[in-house]
Amino acid sequence: MDKFITLAQIDEVVSQIRKRITRKPDYAVILGSGLGPLADNISNQVEIQVSELLLWPQSTVQGHSGRLIFGDLENKQVMVLQGRVHYYEGYSMDQVVLSVRVMQRMGIKTLIVTNAAGAINPDFEPGDLMLITDHIALIGMAGLNPLRGPNLDEFGPRFPDMSQPYDRHLGQLARQISIDNDIKLKEGVYVCLAGPSFESPADLRFLRAIGADAVGMSTVPEVITARHGGMRVLGISGISNKANLDGNTITTHEEVLGAGKVIVPKLVKLIREVLIRD
Repeated sequence: MDKFITLAQIDEVVSQIRKRITRKPDYAVILGSGLGPLADNISNQVEIQVSELLLWPQSTVQGHSGRLIFGDLENKQVMVLQGRVHYYEGYSMDQVVLSVRVMQRMGIKTLIVTNAAGAINPDFEPGDLMLITDHIALIGMAGLNPLRGPNLDEFGPRFPDMSQPYDRHLGQLARQISIDNDIKLKEGVYVCLAGPSFESPADLRFLRAIGADAVGMSTVPEVITARHGGMRVLGISGISNKANLDGNTITTHEEVLGAGKVIVPKLVKLIREVLIRD
């Protein structure tokens, strides 16, 4: 029988963290591949290596350093996860979303989730930011839903509504901020696959046909878990590579990390302004 992470185990992780910090964070940020430098903008930092925390899964992917950083950003208390884990690394969905459960038990109400995503929409270019307006939980539809197993009633109902996974107020803030700061902000639907192989041209044409604009291997399980627990969510994808619908382009992880250098300054500006205006 499958083993699932219990509420008591989640609370044990929370207890370990609370012994190391003095102020309760109000916002949480999850950073995607190559986007870790955003954490450099946080002042009064308290850093925790996740390897020091009981049960916390260790990232094995380049560009995910595996740190929790607590501190001040635009006069708001933030918790930043610099390095998520993914299902393809061999972890269970419970482990993939443990970070979000910890955030919820710490009383955090707002999650800003970011990722590096491949373009499906042919109008998207590497370096673009995409406001996630909705998602396709293809990995969840196939059975790998993060809410599988005993429902943790302390977080939310057995069958949570997903009609508005991304908060409309936060999305409108992001739109206005992009206009005010001359940041090109695309909008679209993100689809999550299991990975780790990149998609074939036929995969991408299929995903385009069902309405996806960008594709990645993360985020959606975290968002489903966040919404189950009543968190507000803002999702931003950094477009790391061009659509390969015809099979003439080779995609590499190095390309993804390289695009992060272009994306980070715009993403930092956007997130800082969201914290100011929210």
